[in-house]
Amino acid sequence: MSAKPEHYDVIRKPIITEKATMASEANAVVFEVASDANKPQIKEAVEALFGVKVKAVNTVITKGKTKRFRGQPGTRSDVKKAYVTLVEGNTIDVTTGL
Repeated sequence: MSAKPEHYDVIRKPIITEKATMASEANAVVFEVASDANKPQIKEAVEALFGVKVKAVNTVITKGKTKRFRGQPGTRSDVKKAYVTLVEGNTIDVTTGL
């Protein structure tokens, strides 16, 4: 399966946080994905871009917080994250770029 341009639209960037690092110990990788992407699309994109076998995809939508920008209240945009569990023996090194 070759990487198509739309696969890069589905997966925005890897998320590197304390929680995401803990997930990586359980053979999972966390990505920020397009808000309209569904689980089969995410699975196909990860398998094509990284050449790995995906076991499961869990998604979560993080609602944007209200923050102050230069004293004016504003809202951060909502973010959809995908926790992608990989089949045993497959790994993705998120510290290197795409």
